Formats: sequence, structure tokens, C-alpha cells
Amino acid sequence: MKKLSILLTQRADLLRQARLANLALAYATLEKFATRVARAALRGPVVLRPPRPEEEHYCATLTALAGSQSVIEEHFTDEDLLELADVLAHATGRDEAEFAFALEEMGERFLVPLRARLAREGIEIDRTPSPGEPGR
Repeated sequence: MKKLSILLTQRADLLRQARLANLALAYATLEKFATRVARAALRGPVVLRPPRPEEEHYCATLTALAGSQSVIEEHFTDEDLLELADVLAHATGRDEAEFAFALEEMGERFLVPLRARLAREGIEIDRTPSPGEPGR
């Protein structure tokens, strides 16, 4: 059993570890999406909008600004879009923001800065794909 006083003295480090773990999860999730986009050769500008219940908008949406919306819908479920919106909000610190980007630039736009942020925190990206997960 752990003593309360010890837990309280470790609080700052535990909070830092939790923040880093969440950044690592954001990185792994964004990497998964960027790999999926690259493998499917999805291209073109899109806008990702998070849910906004106060506006009666309950699902995240990914709207093609050029090209075919049906191609987007073939590759991403509602759950995928919610996960992507959540992870981008966490990774960028922009909770209620819309994200406009080119699909083919997803990795460059979001993974590169996140990788640099993790590196500044002393985290090495040593991850290899798990079985059944697309390779890099």
C-alpha cells in the first residue's frame, strides 16, 4: 500500500507522465491515420469539424473541399472522425477548433511537430507497428 504523503510528493512527476502518455497516444493515433491516408492515396483539402452539441452538431465531420466526399466516407467511420478530432484537439491544444488541411500533408502538418515536442521532453520514438497494424 502507498502512503498519501508519498503520492502527493510524486504528484508533479505523475502529472508529467500522464501528459506524456497522452501525447504518445496522440502520436500513435495520428500515425495510424496518416498511414491509412497514405496507403489509400487520399489527397486534397479537407475540413475536420469536432462535434458541437450546443449547435446540435453531434458528430465530427470530415468534409472534402475538393474531390469526392464519398471517397472520404468510404475510408472513415463516424468513430474514426471523432477519434481524429479528439486527438488533434489534444495534440494542438485547440479543443473547439476546426482543422483545415490537405490529407496528403497530415503527417507533415501534425506528426512532425508532435514528434519534435516529444523529443524536447526526452521521448524517443522507438515504436514499431504491432501485429495487424499497418507498417510505416
